[in-house]
Amino acid sequence: MADIKPPTASEPNASSIPKGEVPVDAKAAKPLKPPNPMWKYLGFGENFRPKLPSRNWTIFLTITGSFTAAVIYDKREKKRAQRKWCKLVEHIAKEPLDARSMPRKLTVFLEGPPTDGLRVAQDHFKDYVKPILVASGLDWEFIQGRKEGDVRAELAERIRNSRTPPEQRTEEDIVVETRRKSGIKEFDGPRGDIVLGRHTWKEYIRGIHEGWLGPLTEPPKPVEEKPSEDTKEKETIETLPGITLLSEPREADALPPAEDKTPKSDDKAKKPAQPAPFISVSAYATAPSPPDLPMELDPSIPISFPHILGFLNTPKRLYRFLNRRVLADSIGRETAAIILSTYRPYHTTSNPSSELPSSFTSEEADGDTQNGASNASAVPQTAEQQTALIQEEKEWHKSTRVRVDGEPERTWLEPVILDPRIASRMRRSELTPEDEARARKIVVPEEEIEGWIKGGIRSLGREGIRLLGFGKEKSKPVVGDGEDVLE
Repeated sequence: MADIKPPTASEPNASSIPKGEVPVDAKAAKPLKPPNPMWKYLGFGENFRPKLPSRNWTIFLTITGSFTAAVIYDKREKKRAQRKWCKLVEHIAKEPLDARSMPRKLTVFLEGPPTDGLRVAQDHFKDYVKPILVASGLDWEFIQGRKEGDVRAELAERIRNSRTPPEQRTEEDIVVETRRKSGIKEFDGPRGDIVLGRHTWKEYIRGIHEGWLGPLTEPPKPVEEKPSEDTKEKETIETLPGITLLSEPREADALPPAEDKTPKSDDKAKKPAQPAPFISVSAYATAPSPPDLPMELDPSIPISFPHILGFLNTPKRLYRFLNRRVLADSIGRETAAIILSTYRPYHTTSNPSSELPSSFTSEEADGDTQNGASNASAVPQTAEQQTALIQEEKEWHKSTRVRVDGEPERTWLEPVILDPRIASRMRRSELTPEDEARARKIVVPEEEIEGWIKGGIRSLGREGIRLLGFGKEKSKPVVGDGEDVLE
């Protein structure tokens, strides 16, 4: 006979539960309602039940959604700012051109930023400057450089060629010769120079001074004196005690070993180095003024090119990535000014020296002198040409500031030195108050900046309204002399 275990105090007796009441466990075991069959027809399965995301999913979706919204908003506002400046200059593309004269052409100066390549500068031009130029219908040409000194040498060479009389030119451009024979005139008026970045701006200033103040031909290089035969070192050879012989080195021994002229497959063709400047900065004051120096040089505009590298600078780079609309608006204004050809002289004085970067302070200049650098970086920069985009030098990589003994002139590290004859003739493009007021009145429609998703939904809705016949005004029947039958 099995033993019957008496119920304990924690286990209530089944006989003590009144009739009509269901235990709590029995309520929890009650089957759930079947899910809505709509989810099954939508392909979510038979047991799909919508629910709120978990805590981790909520955090992930909040962060990614906020970042995505910030990127989309910045992209839309960047496009809106660019469209505003495009509308300001698009009337130039509709102006008629003379068939017997060349149109106006701008010059764009590009150079790879310090410790980076030329592709970065090209992408910056394509994203911020090119849309405004395309809307204006103007033509442009490039002066590009891959390393320090390329832009300076190319610009100086162009200025020297323009100063050389046609009969003294050794090489004549076939295209220019054909235009001259056909009676096509060159554009008579201010053109315009667009310079991207502080590093390119420094070489632009240096190239202008070298082209106008320097000689037309390359100055002769100093010839190194070779030791004569009488001054050859004689070797002393001691053969026996008390007997010495003096011998001169043979010519065969003095010559270097013959080089192997067989081409190697792993050798890469390197671009030749640019020639040294035809005139030094210290010779500006003594250089004569050329007779063909114009009263006004072509207007120029330095375009901001913020570029910073390094893992520790990721927060700053991320902030700039989410605020590209501000940069697009600033560059659009400056590009529109050079397109509209409104300019003024450069100011002789600009920001105080307190806003200059640390590379122009006397303390760091003394420290650089100990490392082999010149003390010329302590020269104060006060003119507008000298302080243009000077804040970008703070973000240059430290490897750019390393000097090597015996290296040629470093335009990026030297301060901007101006000659009064050139500085007074330079012009800076700037919008007039009338153009600024006209730009503020421009309203960019939403349809010009919306993405393909919103644009597709908008066009689909309009197509549906058109097919359904909504939004059309019903015509009133007219009889006789035009009296309306229905009011």
